[in-house]
Amino acid sequence: MDTDGHAHTTFSDGSALDAMVAAAETVGLDGLGLTDHCIVTEDEFGRRDQYDLVETYEERRAVIDEARAETDLRLYDAAEVSYVEGDEDRLAAFLDDAEFDYTIGSVHFAGPYDYTSASQYAETGGAVRRAAVERYYDAVVSLVESDLFDVLGHLDLPERMDALRRYTTRRDYERVASALADSRTVPELNAGRVHRSLGRVHPDPAIVDVFREKDVGFVLGTDSHTPTELRERVPTLRAVVDEAGLEPVELATLVD
Repeated sequence: MDTDGHAHTTFSDGSALDAMVAAAETVGLDGLGLTDHCIVTEDEFGRRDQYDLVETYEERRAVIDEARAETDLRLYDAAEVSYVEGDEDRLAAFLDDAEFDYTIGSVHFAGPYDYTSASQYAETGGAVRRAAVERYYDAVVSLVESDLFDVLGHLDLPERMDALRRYTTRRDYERVASALADSRTVPELNAGRVHRSLGRVHPDPAIVDVFREKDVGFVLGTDSHTPTELRERVPTLRAVVDEAGLEPVELATLVD
């Protein structure tokens, strides 16, 4: 693993940029993608109020430029952008203006469903939970087909939540893999919950064959918010890659 393509700083909900760079140096990476949350579309869940990279990306760019002078790492000025169906024109216009090195497109909410908070599903039954998960994959397929993003972030986000875990079917993964096979977008193998309730990377390496059948590869991302998370998750990703016999897509090939 040469590059961690998914890390957050204080320009969203992460740690100091210089501390994240130092952590990446410590674990022997060659590159680090700085991918703070970027919320372009207002939503009823309040995420736009939490994250303001839309207004601060130029300020962050100046900080990244300063950091580049102090490290041998290749630092990517990137963003994790929330995808909202029906708002593609606004997203495209902003991304054209911002000119990030690359973008991760992620579904965090779709229709009435929020995939970042478990409270919505606490009192619901299986039918409602399955409907929420199916709606998620509808949005993921739309994200891929929009061709707006270089990387598809945490493609099975519902697996992070106890209430929605195991409601994803093989058919859901097959739908996503088919969309990716016809797209420039590359999915990520995400380590954001390896030391929390999920206890593994996702998507599960056990279903990677679904993507191999479509000749779809993965970039690697720790989805770290602290230096400790980055230092702990990089070795885990390296081990998964070795055990599963994966050949990750080099992030530089999406940028250069």
